Amino acid sequence: MISRFRKRHAHAVPAAGREDRFLPFGYKLMFSYLILTLVHVLIFGYVANWIFVDSVRQQTTDNVQAALRQMKDNVEYRLRDTVRLSDILYYDDGTATRLRQYREGWYSYESTTTYLLPKVESVLKATDRRISLVVYLRNETLPEIYNRYDDGDPLATADKSYDIYHMWRIRGNSWYRELPAERYGETLTWKQIERDEEFGNISLLRRLIDTGTVRDDREFGFVRLTVKLADLFETVSPDFGRGTRVRIEDADGRVLHETGHGDALQTTEENEDKQMLTITEPFQHVNWRLVATIPKEWVEKDARKVKLLTVVIGSASFLVFLLAGALLSRYFSRRVSRIVMVLDSFRHGDFRKRIRFKGKDEFSAISQSINSMVQHIDDLIQQVYVTSLKKKEAELESLQAQINPHFLYNTLSSISRLAKFGQVDQLHRMVSNLALFYRLSLNEGRTIIPVANELEQAKAYLDIQKVKYADRLDVLFEIEPELLRCEMVKLLLQPFLENVLKHAWCGDRIHIRITGRRTGDDVEFRIIDDGIGMRPELVSRLSQPYDTSGEAGYGIRNVQQRIALHYGKPYGVRIFSRPGMGTSVTIRIPYVSRTVPFAAPDNSESA
Repeated sequence: MISRFRKRHAHAVPAAGREDRFLPFGYKLMFSYLILTLVHVLIFGYVANWIFVDSVRQQTTDNVQAALRQMKDNVEYRLRDTVRLSDILYYDDGTATRLRQYREGWYSYESTTTYLLPKVESVLKATDRRISLVVYLRNETLPEIYNRYDDGDPLATADKSYDIYHMWRIRGNSWYRELPAERYGETLTWKQIERDEEFGNISLLRRLIDTGTVRDDREFGFVRLTVKLADLFETVSPDFGRGTRVRIEDADGRVLHETGHGDALQTTEENEDKQMLTITEPFQHVNWRLVATIPKEWVEKDARKVKLLTVVIGSASFLVFLLAGALLSRYFSRRVSRIVMVLDSFRHGDFRKRIRFKGKDEFSAISQSINSMVQHIDDLIQQVYVTSLKKKEAELESLQAQINPHFLYNTLSSISRLAKFGQVDQLHRMVSNLALFYRLSLNEGRTIIPVANELEQAKAYLDIQKVKYADRLDVLFEIEPELLRCEMVKLLLQPFLENVLKHAWCGDRIHIRITGRRTGDDVEFRIIDDGIGMRPELVSRLSQPYDTSGEAGYGIRNVQQRIALHYGKPYGVRIFSRPGMGTSVTIRIPYVSRTVPFAAPDNSESA
């Protein structure tokens, strides 16, 4: 790594002989090019290799999946064909009714020879596959009929055979007790029981149900159809190449059938050690799955060519970018070094130096902009800052001054009506309350007042209205004592109280509830009335702080603008109303504590 030293200006150096060490811009630019080039090559190679291998893997997976699906369909066809044989006995209501008659003698003999045996033989004749049928009957008046297999495989003795036993022979067997509850037409189980696994067989187990009775003992018999696994899975064979395996697993993960090409069959763990690609196809009507394992080396054998091509292209690209980076970094580093030198003098307070570049390019434009910026930066900051402060203060004072004349106009109109009708006492109380209201409103010219003063102003306003409306107006204040220790912009509550009395009357009376509480770092006031409410479109217009339509409420917009100017956009007014139910206005401002103590007024009062 190469580095150099650059001396600071004499007036900016805090100690004699001190030097700052840094890596030159040209080397930084060069290293950046190298890193970007290397990243580009690595990403390109990785993406190209990943896309190709993934494409091959996906194509192989799709081909194997299609082959597995065909094998699965063939197996499922044979499974359904075996189920179809059991349906001959399962859905025969006539035979079921006959076999449920517990009569000995001639009736039992006739039921066996005329109904049962012909039905069993029809099952055997309905297929050309090797099959063993065993029927267990609850009716013990019927005789047992069975063959002797000399302790061997029934399917090895005869291609087709049947036996008839009584139910007591299997009631103690676990496989019989573990059968799921009967659902007519659906409950059946494929399972290797007794010596099926030894002989390479599997059995279809199914109850015989009498649909003609509603008694609990509807099961009058049981059917066991045994077939060879080799016959059932005859079409399952791995045709995908050397080293591939195909197996069928049951719900417990036991392998029912497995076959493969190449080396001897291996366990799943061994396949994983050799990094085999596993593809699974589940059966639809039985809880089995068909699993194929294929060596990844066989799938990804063409990826080596892509890797070699990627290395060649990446190396060539890296060399080209390396040469271009060296030339560009040398060209730009010289100009950037001059800019850094001048900016460094600006950082230490020397604004006399200027940057000069020949020609018309980006560096020339940058140098001119920096020169102009340094020349005017102090005056510009001062001008913008002072002007902005004065403008904001003027807007706030203007909005604050607008609310009092608006309220005074409405109050003087009420005083005029009282004087016209000669109501001297009420006129006296209203004028006294008006004087109190304006004494609190003036507040020595301050815009920010204690919350207690704001509540007292609201109560003075409501006392003025109480003279006019008497018992028709009912007001309740619910203010948390903690709020009396903070301050706020004045005259936020009164415009909404005025709006309620002007527009919300529903009948001869109206109730107003004013609440105040602290929510985290904010203060939330609510003015709730049970008046006529407002239409949704009117609520939407009232929520727009700069709406100029006549219906949108001057006082509400005034409050919105004053809150936005003083506290910022996150704070303001939210209105919720439904016609016929009333209106709820929420005013949210930040919680600002007072430093001067004051006497707290009563925070729960009815006006």
